[in-house]
Amino acid sequence: MPRSTSLKSKKPFSKTAKEFYVICQNIRSLFNVGAIFRTSDAFAVNKIFLTGITGRPPRKEISKVALGAEQFIPWEYHRQPTRLIKQLKKQGVRIVALEQVKGKSIDLNQWKPKFPLVLMLGYEPKGLPKSLLKLADDVVEIPMYGQKESLNVGVAFGIAGNHIAQYVSKRK
Repeated sequence: MPRSTSLKSKKPFSKTAKEFYVICQNIRSLFNVGAIFRTSDAFAVNKIFLTGITGRPPRKEISKVALGAEQFIPWEYHRQPTRLIKQLKKQGVRIVALEQVKGKSIDLNQWKPKFPLVLMLGYEPKGLPKSLLKLADDVVEIPMYGQKESLNVGVAFGIAGNHIAQYVSKRK
């Protein structure tokens, strides 16, 4: 059974630990949600926050891709991402948006994460809304070299998650 816990029941986030969280904002595809759960397990994500219209377990489409990770990766659902983000900021969590924002985003390869952090992922066709981007401490983007200007959200999380996980595991 998935663990869904309340922020209120948890002790404050550690400012010394390298805690890594994920926010999935309006991720429409349940298969992408499943991929994010499975990839979160690979990178030892502490918790996933599902917000807006993002689907949540138990759903067969999520389970098909997550291969059971949705049963042990802690997660919470919050309808309003703004409230959640403000609450996380009060607890000392750095808010990082994975998004292409001209003149604002930092190349993921040049960015060094500061912990604890939450990585925000958004709705594929439109990305994260400006209201959430304004709340971000950092906006990072994956450099694109081909014709397309974006990646599938699950693939993008895999790339960004790997980058962050290297710092969590003290390899960098």
